[in-house]
Amino acid sequence: MKLETLTQVNAQRAARRPVIVITDTANGEQRLVKAEDIATDPLRAELSKQLRMGKSGMIEAGGKKLFLNVYAPTARLVIVGAVHISQALAPLARSLDYDVTVVDPRTAFASPERFPDVPLVAEWPDVALPPLNIDHYTAFVAVTHDPKIDDPALLHAFARDCFYIGALGSRKTHAKRGERLRAQGASDADIARIRAPIGLNIGAVSPAEIAVSIMAEITAELRMPKENAKEQAA
Repeated sequence: MKLETLTQVNAQRAARRPVIVITDTANGEQRLVKAEDIATDPLRAELSKQLRMGKSGMIEAGGKKLFLNVYAPTARLVIVGAVHISQALAPLARSLDYDVTVVDPRTAFASPERFPDVPLVAEWPDVALPPLNIDHYTAFVAVTHDPKIDDPALLHAFARDCFYIGALGSRKTHAKRGERLRAQGASDADIARIRAPIGLNIGAVSPAEIAVSIMAEITAELRMPKENAKEQAA
């Protein structure tokens, strides 16, 4: 890789922006494609697929064999609420290579004994969330059932364009949540982004089963084309 290309790759990675380096295996020629340029690239379908998968790979296009080297940010999961579901969700997400952080101002819940080896922030969302530098490659889950904690956290997730936003609660609970969030400046488009009831409908009952349904929904949002993910959710 040329020094100029490597410098650009490192700059994009430092900013947690995905980038793909395309190498012609026949002659070694390379070009770099930034995330914002994928939609207009001649190889946009192949680039989008590899980026969704988060994996490098070989393709054939225009009679050439091309290696797509994908540099994608490590996906994050921010869980607001150190509850029973979170105790099952955090290790499951970590097993899938997510960087996980649990936020809950209630120190009786956010304790190392309940969440061994998981980063905990025992502060209110307005203090806890800004230093986390939440971004588009973050999945955001609010499960406290306490509007004083969940609502400001969700407003922060809207502003940071998280790729997945989910919140615990029934449809009735979510309708009331939507009214509160609108009163605080959230748009209808913001509220429509919240997956509530959270998780895929697999008949989950126990905290562990709910955790599985949540991670399945997050995985579908991250890996599947949008139209297919919507069909799966339906």
